[in-house]
Amino acid sequence: MKKVLIIAEAGVNHNGSLELAKKLALTAKKCGADIVKYQTANLKALVSEYAEMAEYQKENTGKKISQKEMLKTLLLSYDEFVELASYCQKIDIQFLSTPFDLESVEFLEKLGCKFWKIPSGEITNLPYLEKIALTHKKIILSTGMSTLHEVSEAVDILKKNGAGEITLLHCTTQYPTSYEDVNLNAMLTLKHTFNCEIGYSDHTEGIEIPVAAVAMGATVIEKHFTLDRTMEGPDHKASLEPDELKAMVSSIRHIEVAIGSGEKKPVESEMKNKLVARKSIIAARNIKQGEILTENNLTVKRPGNGISPMKWYAILGTAAIKDFKEDELIEL
Repeated sequence: MKKVLIIAEAGVNHNGSLELAKKLALTAKKCGADIVKYQTANLKALVSEYAEMAEYQKENTGKKISQKEMLKTLLLSYDEFVELASYCQKIDIQFLSTPFDLESVEFLEKLGCKFWKIPSGEITNLPYLEKIALTHKKIILSTGMSTLHEVSEAVDILKKNGAGEITLLHCTTQYPTSYEDVNLNAMLTLKHTFNCEIGYSDHTEGIEIPVAAVAMGATVIEKHFTLDRTMEGPDHKASLEPDELKAMVSSIRHIEVAIGSGEKKPVESEMKNKLVARKSIIAARNIKQGEILTENNLTVKRPGNGISPMKWYAILGTAAIKDFKEDELIEL
């Protein structure tokens, strides 16, 4: 199958620290991820003074402040992103950041991001979708909180404005997501409805669900990670720690190899076991030449290098061409 693109979502788990953001990039590289992704925003353009924190953010931070107050401590400046992108290039991991406003789209376009990752919250933001589509780059679109109709509207806007190839990520926007809310089959609905590449943006605890998504055909996996789940911040608790991220990457690489071509045929490695495991038609007792072969003097045993038991009824009623000892392979 096509190699799965693994996006290690650093998000805002750098807590506003450039040095921590660099450590996250290096960790993603060491764990085998293809891309390390962040979030870029102009705070004034992103959120109003009256926007409240999500319930999970209140729970995870233990604070009851506005979104704007929370985000003030979590966002990197454009200048810091320039340095961060350069660092990612230096350590040979692809840099990516999701823009959350029109100005940040322009900034990341100038910074040279190769494609766009649109978050679930922007799927109904028409001006934003148009601006991204007009760059004509490939787009990965998360679809959390969306109906199929809303996804269809967003895809239509992107296509009408010249977007490149679109990959749709199934997603449940809850941190963490409970297993009963995952609904991986919805990922297949996206594939069949839009005839496009699909993937999964995961917010469950652990690594089982993204691995299962790959087995079901996901070509992109996005997963939050952190250096330490006990750190202060809204997303750390729903993120993988480095050893877990490494295990997820390893498991996905195993699965993508194991999926194979789909053609049902024996593989070379198992052919040597064919003669050992299969059976042949064999003399159940000593048989004289000319004796009629019947169910009383024939049996089926290993090895499988003689006449196949699938020819059982063709052999019954024929005459032995020679003397056969008990357990000897029958010949015609």
